[in-house]
Amino acid sequence: MLIEINPDNPQDRLIQKVAAELRKGKVIIYPTDSVYGLACDILQPNAIDRICRLRNLNPVKANLSMMFNDISQLAEYTKPIDNQVFRLIKRNVPGAFTFIVNANNKVPKMFKNKKRTLGIRIPKNRIVQALVTELGRPILSISLKQPDEITAYLTDPYEIHENYHKLVDLVVDGGAGSHEVSSILDCTGDEVEVLRQGAGEIIW
Repeated sequence: MLIEINPDNPQDRLIQKVAAELRKGKVIIYPTDSVYGLACDILQPNAIDRICRLRNLNPVKANLSMMFNDISQLAEYTKPIDNQVFRLIKRNVPGAFTFIVNANNKVPKMFKNKKRTLGIRIPKNRIVQALVTELGRPILSISLKQPDEITAYLTDPYEIHENYHKLVDLVVDGGAGSHEVSSILDCTGDEVEVLRQGAGEIIW
């Protein structure tokens, strides 16, 4: 199924329809403020397993991220964030950044793995923001990376639908995607480390 949603003014009824599918445990492909991604409800373990299989990841070791729509949501899933790191995050969101922080005990149980860290994102994409708001909790998300390194990330939602409609339950067409991934900052050590410089220009 392909659903076209206005990226500037997401239609409420369509956002509600996609959120309802997420609650049922469906796996979707959707736009972010970087590349298109695979996503599901964080409370649906079977959907999480499906995403790991699609990306050939070991669920026990997979680096999984959550999409939030507000910085105030973080405390429910992370250990207390250092003031300096908190200010860094606040300066750079919403935006194309993944911040790796220490997860609280809720996350390993939810994802059924041993990871004690979590990638958090607060994107500047109105479709993602609307979906997280409608769902009432974060969305698990990972980039839709191709095995072919020449075309690592597809940007055309119609091409994505053609390639993946038999593997996922729904593709959200939010317009052309980007080839640029998010910037990744590891905030778990004594110093913040830039693991990957991507679309997000860091404001220190």
